[in-house]
Amino acid sequence: MADIVWDITAREKFEAILSKIPVVLRSIAAQKVSQKAEANARIEDHTQVSLKNVVDAFFMETPFGFHGPMKMDMEALGIDYEKFGH
Repeated sequence: MADIVWDITAREKFEAILSKIPVVLRSIAAQKVSQKAEANARIEDHTQVSLKNVVDAFFMETPFGFHGPMKMDMEALGIDYEKFGH
């Protein structure tokens, strides 16, 4: 299996969204979301994590009750999550 690399924009947006998460939850969120983003890329038979993979991973790993604030954070960061089906 090929190593997964991260698109620069995907990594930057991932880090920016993480910075909005409370410190006490940040490390577990980073681990869960990064693993899911890489798994999403593999499922799509890609060797690079895209912004779509990151956005999908955040929606998959974030409890539904926190989707509203997460969407506001994404909007503030210029991420159009709707174009990825969310």
